[in-house]
Amino acid sequence: MKALILAGGRGERLGEMTNSLNKCMLELGGKPVIEYNIDRAAEIEDIDEIVIVVGHRAEDIINRYGTNYNGKKMRYVIQWEQKGLVHAIECSKEAIGKADFFLLLGDEVVVNSRHKEMMEEFVKESLFGICGVMTQKNKSKISRTYTVLVDDNGRIFRLIEKPKKALNNFQGTGHCIFKNEILSYIERTPIHPERGEKELPDLIQCAVDDGQLVKIFDVCDAYTNINSEEDLKEAEKNQTIKVSKR
Repeated sequence: MKALILAGGRGERLGEMTNSLNKCMLELGGKPVIEYNIDRAAEIEDIDEIVIVVGHRAEDIINRYGTNYNGKKMRYVIQWEQKGLVHAIECSKEAIGKADFFLLLGDEVVVNSRHKEMMEEFVKESLFGICGVMTQKNKSKISRTYTVLVDDNGRIFRLIEKPKKALNNFQGTGHCIFKNEILSYIERTPIHPERGEKELPDLIQCAVDDGQLVKIFDVCDAYTNINSEEDLKEAEKNQTIKVSKR
């Protein structure tokens, strides 16, 4: 099992804040945003290597985290062209090899995360994939990421990228675990007609349509995908949420 953290984007909507800085290196609570996800990956015993896909200001990330982080081997893949998340995963094929992998996005911040429990569920149920979601009270925020339609057992049968109207309260995140075979679906994933690139929900949908067992998992209590100054402020506010006793 490997962790795959995607951190290649510049974050143009953040303006001057990312002219000389990868947006995943923006500070939150005294450390870079990406470090929260590196820490989570490092805490999971099953993960023996952390692969980070870098692009804009790649040297900032590589120089800070080096080749070893808290006992986990670190490896870097350069995404020379910014063509979206699925392209970033495709760039990392060689680094992933034949391993299953835990996907995380370097610009996402989650609060009260349950990544270890998510890994346990993935293994226990022998799933092809498991998608971390959050129960979002503000349905308008779901249009920023994706949503899922599931059966009574939490099995996904439909994923919708950036829905114009949310059909439920499930907000999808980029925190997912996959069997290695998900890589074989990249080639058949369609290019999104509006964004001109392959999208993560469409990649997963290809596996679902092929009969693969993919479920949802309630991965956190609060979530922010940082694409603007407002998002960064929201993430800072979410950091004050008290950790629930579990």
